Amino acid sequence: AVSIILLGIGIPGLTAFTSSSRLVSATNQLVSSLHLARSEAIKRNSRVVLCTSATGTTCAASGGWHQGWLMFHDPNNNAALDADETVILARQAFSAGLKLEGNQWISRYISYTPSGATRTISGVLQVGTLTVCNKSSASGTARRVVVSSTGRPRTVKVVLASCP
Repeated sequence: AVSIILLGIGIPGLTAFTSSSRLVSATNQLVSSLHLARSEAIKRNSRVVLCTSATGTTCAASGGWHQGWLMFHDPNNNAALDADETVILARQAFSAGLKLEGNQWISRYISYTPSGATRTISGVLQVGTLTVCNKSSASGTARRVVVSSTGRPRTVKVVLASCP
């Protein structure tokens, strides 16, 4: 009876801990990729792009960042991976329970200029928020990665009514 009570108390806590750890890990992977892309753009003195990618070889036309992403050197400034461009990093999809979505300007790609700032291919400032959350209809803790106009990402812990 004592062990059943202890399991009843411990299992929900362990589930919450596991869920929180997965969110933090996914957020850290994204922030690490953003820092790497920014530093590569500065080092190469040329545009570097992160784009959503389900295959690991081409940029995706649909779907969120949770399906994975590519980072590549983009010297022709078109934000599309061309045959002669170098892939710097290919990130595989997150585990099935996580979702990662970007808002308007960063829903498909994030492009770093040689100065380390984020700009679209047309030159517009590319700022936005990426939300990492557990797929569920219930409210819960999530993480947001805010990309500023200088290209620097920062994280914010938030509580969402539901995962977008």
